[in-house]
Amino acid sequence: MPISNRITSKSFKDISFSFTPHPVTNDLTVVKNEDAIKTAIKNCVFTLPGEKFFNAQFGSPIRDTLFNLVDDATASVVADTIKNTIQLYETRVSNVSVEVDSRPDLNAFGVTIFYDIIGDLSSAQAISFILEATR
Repeated sequence: MPISNRITSKSFKDISFSFTPHPVTNDLTVVKNEDAIKTAIKNCVFTLPGEKFFNAQFGSPIRDTLFNLVDDATASVVADTIKNTIQLYETRVSNVSVEVDSRPDLNAFGVTIFYDIIGDLSSAQAISFILEATR
């Protein structure tokens, strides 16, 4: 019987950045599967290049664009930067698309990231957050 080309489901596990111990085992807590990947994607976007030890290129220069004029042209740059960063550093996802709404009245951008988890047969995933310049 020939072997079929099936995609098998994978499980993902990362350490929680809260570093709170598990109440019973006192081990570090973990985030699993979809939550682990959501956390990793947010870390890719919010980490500045040079902030991660031993990997100075890791991260996104997205904060530099937050002090520019909030308009559709800047929103397009923000979307391209986020998409390129995720495709470069988060290898557990595919079919990444980014929608960015410029919100000039709030001096912010609304960001929604859509992606598929490689090896997971469930529906597409999404993350939404607001990017705004802070002082």
